[in-house]
Amino acid sequence: MPDAARTLRFGANYTPTKGWFHHWLDFDLDEVRADLDSIAALGLDHVRVFPLWPLFQPNRALIRPRAVEQLVQLTDAAAERGLDVNVDGLQGHLSSFDFLPAWTRTWHRRNLFTDPDVTGAQEEYLRTLAAALAERPNFLGMTVGNEINQFSDGPHPDPDRVSHTEAEAWLRRMLAACEKGAPGRLHLHAEYDAAWYQDGHPFTPAQAARIGGATAVHSWVFNGTAQRHGPGGAATEQHAAYLIELARAWHLDPHRPLWLQEVGAPQPHIPASGAAHFTEATIDNALDCADLWGVTWWCSHDVDRELADFPLLEYSLGLLTNDRAVKPAGAAIARIAERWRGTAHAPAPRTTALVLDVGDPVAAPDRAGCAPGGAFFEAWARLAAEGVRPAVVLAPLAEDAAHLSARGLTEVVRPEQVG
Repeated sequence: MPDAARTLRFGANYTPTKGWFHHWLDFDLDEVRADLDSIAALGLDHVRVFPLWPLFQPNRALIRPRAVEQLVQLTDAAAERGLDVNVDGLQGHLSSFDFLPAWTRTWHRRNLFTDPDVTGAQEEYLRTLAAALAERPNFLGMTVGNEINQFSDGPHPDPDRVSHTEAEAWLRRMLAACEKGAPGRLHLHAEYDAAWYQDGHPFTPAQAARIGGATAVHSWVFNGTAQRHGPGGAATEQHAAYLIELARAWHLDPHRPLWLQEVGAPQPHIPASGAAHFTEATIDNALDCADLWGVTWWCSHDVDRELADFPLLEYSLGLLTNDRAVKPAGAAIARIAERWRGTAHAPAPRTTALVLDVGDPVAAPDRAGCAPGGAFFEAWARLAAEGVRPAVVLAPLAEDAAHLSARGLTEVVRPEQVG
């Protein structure tokens, strides 16, 4: 689909005000409705929601009907407020906490990605959630899991090791289960930035950019970007745009949609006084990238400070406070959503591409240069600071005239030529 035909989507990752994601244990539909009212009042059009996998599938052979019914009730409540819903299936990992069923750990330790009993149960779980929502018009589709790649490699303290070919086979199988449950919806997968930045990581850029209905990127500047470049640096304010352009380098379809599915303003890396500016700058820069499906901010509401043991930055990421008052970042995204409502998204083409060499493009063994402080990252950031609007092209395609022409690229620059 050409970008000119797209209307941008703006939404939030839904963090319940009462009990955080533990709210599934004491599900209160009236509280959910009040939360969704406050999200809809910002002018947003969708939410991404997170069932906790151990609560929904506490035994390999048991998917709790009541839990699935509550997910349907949440989706229907969202529809009443004009909100579409994307559902993340395998949680997995959220805000520094792991949520894995007991039948995968300790005495029942089995690899999440390769054990046939585990993968069969995952497949049925994803199919069941998708099928429960398949007839809901406001159901966008499934995301396989939230950054589940973090379980596959270090720095996780107890990783389930897997090869990149096994990771790809697992992703294709899980997405096929989602499609079986709800045919024709937007089903995708989403990784944290080790997929783009970590040498040898089994979840790869090619998988992110070629498998599923869209490419998802999660942009967090506490990964060294803000520490190195400051809260107002070009690299910091354009980090999301950088990831979008980095992902596009692996696309086989030049108009494949990209979803900025997670992005937030983490304190103290982004001071509270600068959160609104960072929000506007980040989204404006992302909107300067073609084929953007939409932006889903992390997160809807602040975490209740009575809850213990979260990293400090996690408590204050909301667009709204824990008592549903609009914060400056929330007001900023509301202004942006209003400005773009009903407007087709068609930014000017990027004509200059920075050449990226990661070795084999499929396995991408040499990704570290793409990370903050890496030669490629810093060259891209330098060009962006100079107003160049750089795209990214893989080294094997840097002299492919047909590829460059299809993307509107007229100039290629190598990192060693920058600065």
